[in-house]
Amino acid sequence: MTGYGRGESDAEGIRFTVEVRSVNHRFLELAVKLPSGWGALEEEVKRQVRRWVRRGRVDVTVTLEGDGAASRKLTVDWEAADSLLQASRELRERLGITGELTLRDLLHHPEVLKAEEQMPDPEVWKAPLLTAVEQACQSLGGMRRREGRVLAEDLMHRTGVLAQRVEEIRSRAPQVVSDYRRRLEERIRELLGGVDPEPDRLLTEAALFADKADIQEELTRLSSHIGQFREALRQEKPVGRRLEFLLQEMNREINTIGSKANDAQIAEKVVDSKSELEKMREQVQNIE
Repeated sequence: MTGYGRGESDAEGIRFTVEVRSVNHRFLELAVKLPSGWGALEEEVKRQVRRWVRRGRVDVTVTLEGDGAASRKLTVDWEAADSLLQASRELRERLGITGELTLRDLLHHPEVLKAEEQMPDPEVWKAPLLTAVEQACQSLGGMRRREGRVLAEDLMHRTGVLAQRVEEIRSRAPQVVSDYRRRLEERIRELLGGVDPEPDRLLTEAALFADKADIQEELTRLSSHIGQFREALRQEKPVGRRLEFLLQEMNREINTIGSKANDAQIAEKVVDSKSELEKMREQVQNIE
């Protein structure tokens, strides 16, 4: 599911800002962007996010602000300073010029005085960072739950449509055998030149067809899967994998019904049902 969450935490002059963005993905993919030098905490951040998210492509961005976020340390490269002084003396002697190299000259030379940015020790600031991560994940979770409720409502509606198709197939199934027996009787009578076929033989053929075309077990299992699917949608916990499994089972049953029924009207209902199942499958891939 898609979502966005933001969390902030302050400690010792540093503000930690964490942004978490998620987009639909069948599996969980985590990418964490931390300030330079904070890579040691990447697994800690990922572990925190995994407590909230089990599916989706998730990007986590951590930024630091404030006086304590970074400091600059000035260092003197004494070797460079000595080399510069020596070069200054040689230039004066060789070219016969006057003038002395001043402290100002040395301080403005980039090779002599260097500024190094020092980041705070990540381990010292781990607790406030993870507090901001937790806040961002809570915010993300709230947004994803709202989207989940919308998806659940849509899937509930689609299971209702599917259940209606199942009942229509169930109502049609007995008529399929009757229609087959009638067509068989007409064909035999036509082949025999108008003579009625033997009732026992006709009954045997119809019984064989009825056994081959019997879809009651498939319809019963399909109705059971629909009920389990609807029950899973009502649960306040991750059910995405469970829903995927039930959809696979429903698709299996509806395919079997289509291959066994040998009836145009049922075949039409099967096509409608498979179309509905495909729409449901696309939605379920976004559910955690």
